[in-house]
Amino acid sequence: MELRLVENKDWIILIFVGVFILLAIVKTKFPRRFQEFMLLPITNKYFSVEGKSSEVTHPFSLLLFIVQAVSLSLFICIVLTLGIGNFKNTPILFLQVFTGFTLIILAKYYVEKLVAHVFDIEKLVQDYLYEKLSYINLLSLIVFIANIIFFFIYFPDGTTINFVIAGFVFLYVIALISSIKKNTTLILRNFLYFILYLCALEFAPYVILYKLVV
Repeated sequence: MELRLVENKDWIILIFVGVFILLAIVKTKFPRRFQEFMLLPITNKYFSVEGKSSEVTHPFSLLLFIVQAVSLSLFICIVLTLGIGNFKNTPILFLQVFTGFTLIILAKYYVEKLVAHVFDIEKLVQDYLYEKLSYINLLSLIVFIANIIFFFIYFPDGTTINFVIAGFVFLYVIALISSIKKNTTLILRNFLYFILYLCALEFAPYVILYKLVV
């Protein structure tokens, strides 16, 4: 564990306050939906009741996506300051990471929609994308709590960061498997196209990113 001296935490505090405000708005405006959303690790009732419309563009999902982008961007900033290059945790670095992360996710989303249209599996991919977004939004809340600990209690070492990343990936894979099992019948009808979709847009980008980092 390494103690960290931060000259100015004001910008980080403002970001955390902003996230808390967003979460308060979400919980106030969509109380039942938020309650079912928080129970996702226990039950899939959220997808069959409040989230059954599979609307990625629903205000509830969009607000939580902002929370996701902020949480994961802050975590990436921590990773970058651990020695990957000569990075310092500044507002500029956060804005660069946040902008890049958001653009990449949005670009990936629209490419996925385009491919789904070409393969004529729009309904399947729409459900899959919505469920995947919901699970990642939930996982990002855990990352948000970790960020608070890392920024204000102690600065993590490489082992801690690797543990958090491994935990996030493990839970993410479990969520994907759960989503695929839920849509087994629909997937089997379009099995070949769905496998091509997964290989091209779900796994390949992460493999390429891993190769670039290594």
